[in-house]
Amino acid sequence: MSNANQQPKSGLSMPRRAVLKAAGLGATLLSGVVTAAAATEPAGDIWSVEYWANKGNVKLNLWRKRVGAPRAGEAARPVVFMVHGSSNSARSSYDLSVPGKGEYSFMNVLARAGYDVWTMDHDGYGLSGSSGNSSDIASGVEDLKAAMPVVMKETGQQKVNFYGTSSGGIRAAAFAQAVPERVNRLALSAFTYKGDGAEEIGRRRKNLDALRANPRRKRDAAMIRSIFSRDGFPQGYDPAVAEAIIDAEKNFGDTIPSGTYVDMAANLPIVDPKKIMSPVLMLRGEFDGNSTNSDLLDFYGQLQNGERQFVILPKTAHAVGYGVNRHLLFYAVQTFFAAPDPVAA
Repeated sequence: MSNANQQPKSGLSMPRRAVLKAAGLGATLLSGVVTAAAATEPAGDIWSVEYWANKGNVKLNLWRKRVGAPRAGEAARPVVFMVHGSSNSARSSYDLSVPGKGEYSFMNVLARAGYDVWTMDHDGYGLSGSSGNSSDIASGVEDLKAAMPVVMKETGQQKVNFYGTSSGGIRAAAFAQAVPERVNRLALSAFTYKGDGAEEIGRRRKNLDALRANPRRKRDAAMIRSIFSRDGFPQGYDPAVAEAIIDAEKNFGDTIPSGTYVDMAANLPIVDPKKIMSPVLMLRGEFDGNSTNSDLLDFYGQLQNGERQFVILPKTAHAVGYGVNRHLLFYAVQTFFAAPDPVAA
């Protein structure tokens, strides 16, 4: 069985400058124009297939992409599992097509870099069934537990790299806390720890009674468009992206589970950084209203693994993967996942 720590070799290179040094924590801001690329790129077309996992009576839809279909006897590729956030399902989050606007599928980017890439619609989202619950963070952890046997069987890997954005980052980190033996490396984008001082979390706290009143909340076209304006940096996005998401999500109705919003408004912190054992990359947009530097650096400073990075992505807001500067995110995550293991002293 292949070693889960085996990573594609990185040939990425770009200028970087350190602009934050908070209590010696080594926060970094990426600057410059880059093109995400990998030194080892498998040849062929991207292959994709869906699977189903069972969480009790709930069927969960999994989506897999890699270059070329699996072949008998080939070496297992390192796996990346991408965990979606509160407002959109998995494929519109990580496999979005925006015609004429360049590559917006982070799954495609990682697949071309040599990874076996997976994502999943959580309980009550997208193509997955619904238990009728609010699909809070705890439910999301159970979803990931249900998915792992499928991923391990199909890939031959026992440990997985995780990437989560927004509440997907909280889901991924909570899973890493609960099932550390399945997590190789953990990348958290647009994460929220306690949420104090964050404008968007403040708005949700003011709306807490309404959020608690129903396991689902309104998620219409106007709400999707608001994702790209609420941080006060709408120029960070192409308007065509919101319209592509609206088109991708229209078949799933105009409501979405409310549980992660309730958790982020009332139940933070959910993750204890002292219980995260894997290497961690924390990324935030320069204009992200879901967190503050101080909130995230508090979490970062308590992480137990010495291999950790804190990166601020300039000219980006909360939804970094949808932004015009998404290439900075692609670069940072690929570099982190491709890092070699440290040599024991």
